[in-house]
Amino acid sequence: MPSESPQSAQPPSADSLIEYYYAQGVTDGMPVVPPSRESVAAMLAGGGLGASDTVAFFAPQNKRISAEKVAINAVMAGCLPEYMPVVVASLQAFCEPAFNGIGPATTTGSTAMTLVLNGPLAVRLGVNARDNALGHGFRANATIGRALRLLIMNVLEISPGRNDRSTLGNPARYSFCFAENEVDSPWDPLHVERGFQPEQSTVSLFATIGQTTIRIADDKDPEPSLLLVADGMSFLGSHNIMGQGEFLVVFAGELCGRCQAKGMGKAEVKRFLYDHARRKVADLKRTRRIKEPLTAEDESTWRHVTARPEDIVIVAAGSAVGYHAACLPGWGLENPIRSVTMPITVPGV
Repeated sequence: MPSESPQSAQPPSADSLIEYYYAQGVTDGMPVVPPSRESVAAMLAGGGLGASDTVAFFAPQNKRISAEKVAINAVMAGCLPEYMPVVVASLQAFCEPAFNGIGPATTTGSTAMTLVLNGPLAVRLGVNARDNALGHGFRANATIGRALRLLIMNVLEISPGRNDRSTLGNPARYSFCFAENEVDSPWDPLHVERGFQPEQSTVSLFATIGQTTIRIADDKDPEPSLLLVADGMSFLGSHNIMGQGEFLVVFAGELCGRCQAKGMGKAEVKRFLYDHARRKVADLKRTRRIKEPLTAEDESTWRHVTARPEDIVIVAAGSAVGYHAACLPGWGLENPIRSVTMPITVPGV
């Protein structure tokens, strides 16, 4: 991957630089910001790093990744220097053995690298947690997630048509990054659930396959809405129904408030969803998800979408109003991966 712009007698124009990086094959299909020595130096300073510092090790390729390479791709993605610590932590999460990044990065599935930020840094950086949290319109959300994708493509050399073998792909593969709405949530945020202090800042990395938006019920009782979410989680073609890995569910303010009003904490909601997000083994055999002969017992035997209630991960995000929730199945069949939460190290803090 080139680290400098093409040399010429005259300073190159912006459009020629953009076309140069297209020609080098280091974009995700959208224009990148051409890196300069000054912008890369500023990005390194934002992370308190030297160019030759090793920030991550990707065991499947026996590859050490330097801070300079991270900084170059962060610049190309459009990040501000203050985003650099988040990009580094996201890459470190991807390289964690528990995440098994080589699997979701090269699968024929349509897996997106989904980043969830927690803690005060998300607020300081302006990572959106409210209206349109999973969508467009916010620089931090768009560019932090994009930087991780560019690193996977350009540094780990996992790109479409080569060793990224996704059959259909997924728009979220460009970038999928949002923050948890900790201010309006009635529950402990994700990083506190996972043993971090509220004042710490973290990024959690999930491998998710698409997003199903659930239109919840127009009813103050949360249970009809939770039944709709459970139904959205348990479609027969999902990875989860066989792999039984983690499942990420995003609750907006309306459903969070209904659960709170009925005294349902996260543990109670997870148990409810676990109990109802299931399919009969007979259905799985009829659709050949399970390739075994059908028996009479299969009509009354259930398979849940996760192995345990605790494998359902609930995050609060989105608008305070609106009858919507989102289901994001996890990736993995025989070897489902685990999400990873990494602390974000900010220089001088």
